[in-house]
Amino acid sequence: MVTNVVIMSQPNIDPSAEHPSRHLGGSLSADEFKTLFRGHPGGVAVITADAGDGPVALTATSVSSVSADPPLLVFSVSAQSSASAVLSTAETVVVHLLDADDLPLAKLGATSGIDRFADTSAWSRLTTGEPVYRGVRAWVRCAVVSRMDAGGSIVIAGHALQSHVERDVEPGGHGDALVYHNRTWHRLSEDSAIRG
Repeated sequence: MVTNVVIMSQPNIDPSAEHPSRHLGGSLSADEFKTLFRGHPGGVAVITADAGDGPVALTATSVSSVSADPPLLVFSVSAQSSASAVLSTAETVVVHLLDADDLPLAKLGATSGIDRFADTSAWSRLTTGEPVYRGVRAWVRCAVVSRMDAGGSIVIAGHALQSHVERDVEPGGHGDALVYHNRTWHRLSEDSAIRG
């Protein structure tokens, strides 16, 4: 049973309009902002959807859990992405949470101008119709509950409906996590753990 979840969407808001007496100062440039986040690693996911005109997929490092009860996650997609039109209208998405064994899929979803579903042995459809890649560490099917325009991106919130974990991660273990950092793929390992 799916619980109805309402997340209020707000249009782009000018922060200085809410507090007109407060001057916020200038904005970082796009290059300054990219430099800032280049040193901030992100977990890697591939997101798939099909709004009725064929499946789309893209690699994202913006997936984040928001709430366990109800189970909500968010991610963002560039409005320039070839998948953005479908993700703007799809009622459901599948978020594949990857580990280092899934690096070929991460690269596939990050490569533009190719058919990401050409290898029909690599994916199938769930009984509910969504495209899902086989053999990934884990995936979760989500109902889209909110979308928000944010600069040149769309932020999408999803309510988790169904999941599958192929390779579990032990509490406190590294689990061969796949991380994107400073424009490079990385695998977390026992050597990367900082013992306190």
